[in-house]
Amino acid sequence: MNVILLERVNNLGDLGDEVIVKPGFARNFLIPQGKAVQANEANRAVFEGRRAELERAANEKLGEAQERAAKLEEYVLTMVVKTGEEGKLYGSVGTQDIASAISAEGNEIARSEVRMPEGVIRVAGEYDISLQLHSDVTVDIKVNVVPE
Repeated sequence: MNVILLERVNNLGDLGDEVIVKPGFARNFLIPQGKAVQANEANRAVFEGRRAELERAANEKLGEAQERAAKLEEYVLTMVVKTGEEGKLYGSVGTQDIASAISAEGNEIARSEVRMPEGVIRVAGEYDISLQLHSDVTVDIKVNVVPE
């Protein structure tokens, strides 16, 4: 299925690119999220008319993400959790826990922005976590998991 991207999508393309994706990806994610429209003559004409507006909105989002990244540049999050012997956690610390803890301290972070490539944290210690605030803006923070 051909779609026209209305914003930058990781590993797919940039604003205005016409790409071929699987129909389910377009129907279930790209189109409902407002990230793309189906590529046809009518939508191409509408897109060209709105191109400046969409580029301005994309630049505003990028600027906002860069401001948020500047606030979180040297950020260190300390989480106090219950642990057993040898520093093993009762349960784990995941993306929702990290997003909630950062948001509680005044920085709005969504769960989907937290990147944990090695999976959840199950042992007390210091970890580097990435926050992807925009497709072009990623900031690394330190998370200290300490026993209670």
